[in-house]
Amino acid sequence: MDQILLVAPLLLPLATAALTAILWRRPAAQRVISLGGAVLLLAAAVALLARTLSGGILTGQMGAWPAPFGIALVVDAFSAVMLVITGLMAVAVAVYSAGQGAAERDRAGFHPLFHGLLLGVAGAFSTGDIFNLYVWFEVMLIASFGLLVLDRTREQLDGGLRYVALNLVGTTIFLLAVGLLFGLTGTLNLADLARVAPAVENQGALAAVAMLLLIAFGAKAAVFPLFNWLPAAYHTASMPVAAIFAALLTKVGVYAIIRVFTLVFAHDTAFFGPLVALVAMATMVTGVLGAAAHYDIRRILSFHIISQIGYMLVGVALMTPLAIAGSILYVIHHIIVKANLFLVAGAIRQAGGSFALARLGGLWVTRPVLGLLFLVPALSLAGLPPLSGFWGKLAVIRASLEAEAWLLAATALLVGLLTLFSMIKIWNEAFWKAAPEGAAALPWTRAERLATLAPIVVLGGTTLAIGLWTEPFMALSIHAADSLLDRQAYIAAVLGERSTAVLAGAVR
Repeated sequence: MDQILLVAPLLLPLATAALTAILWRRPAAQRVISLGGAVLLLAAAVALLARTLSGGILTGQMGAWPAPFGIALVVDAFSAVMLVITGLMAVAVAVYSAGQGAAERDRAGFHPLFHGLLLGVAGAFSTGDIFNLYVWFEVMLIASFGLLVLDRTREQLDGGLRYVALNLVGTTIFLLAVGLLFGLTGTLNLADLARVAPAVENQGALAAVAMLLLIAFGAKAAVFPLFNWLPAAYHTASMPVAAIFAALLTKVGVYAIIRVFTLVFAHDTAFFGPLVALVAMATMVTGVLGAAAHYDIRRILSFHIISQIGYMLVGVALMTPLAIAGSILYVIHHIIVKANLFLVAGAIRQAGGSFALARLGGLWVTRPVLGLLFLVPALSLAGLPPLSGFWGKLAVIRASLEAEAWLLAATALLVGLLTLFSMIKIWNEAFWKAAPEGAAALPWTRAERLATLAPIVVLGGTTLAIGLWTEPFMALSIHAADSLLDRQAYIAAVLGERSTAVLAGAVR
């Protein structure tokens, strides 16, 4: 049963992508199968999370090749949490995609590409091998480019080319680093790398490889100064695509940084910690200033993806249990909130006729419910209590203060205030001021309105639940952080008990 659970997050989106491709000319059937596949993915991920919480790390060797020689799947508490969030986002976006513009997306191949993207994301969260992490990155890149240019507009093609160009450079650096890492260690299995990395004779060369990996993962996560592709591309995508991108793509890069630097390079924290802290602060500040300077909702939200990535890197910068737990809680919060804000942006465009703030206004009078649905994720993103963003920020700021990283804590606080400024700007322009002359709602059927608003309500409710009922989510984040820091347990689960003694001797 454990082996079935391990492969289910991969087989389900693969099968769903194939079925929706076969049913190319039957859009109604495509939507049903797409939603069904997303629901099954969420159910499988929840079962995996329950299994890891009760029984520890799940491992599987594909083709019955023993580790570290075969293709390993490894799911611990952190991986399982990320898979559950992936399933939740899949369901929300599958429902939302049935709203306005569904017919055009169906004809362009949205559903096969959507589940192809989910396959790549689930594979990245499940793999126990760094080369296969590269493979899953490539799967995501192919599917995400197809989704980005779905409408085939000049704006999308321009943004898509920038997106692919930088990501291809990033994956090339990733592949180069993988080759050098194998040359230094003789293995690519993450558990085996954690076992042998502290004993590598040429630690300088290993640190250089770690830098290459940080660049490759940082490009995927859109950290400073590797973020230009994101605001150039995300604002061109349709809202269902932008929402799933905002939720998952950069978080795969964050996941890779957390996974690799807490497992393989944890012995070199003194060198990488301050460097990651500088990157985190620069990412926070650059992103929030970009958001403050723009007056298009999509661009504002795109820059805020960048700024919030900095909070997620605090765990790797400090490498303390509270910091890592805070980063994990922040990832959970941000995936839900940021996807929801892009979904709300699509609803604002339908209700007001534009994404440009100058052309919007008066929505609080005509669409008060939409205003409330915007306020929940917007204020959570800014970190106002008692919403989920407050607890995530509180955890990472407290961890910074405990580690005496005063500048990191001050930067996080300042960026939170500037984030609130950007959200208030959207509120004032789109909802509070009078509607400008010529502003008009776009055509919107009752069914399209229901498909649009239903996932927004569910995700907003989830944000409120995390904020008002924080203890279990924080406990889950602490459990996941403890599993990340317990390298010997991970190595023993993948390679067997014999490996723990070898690791202990290498560290000494």
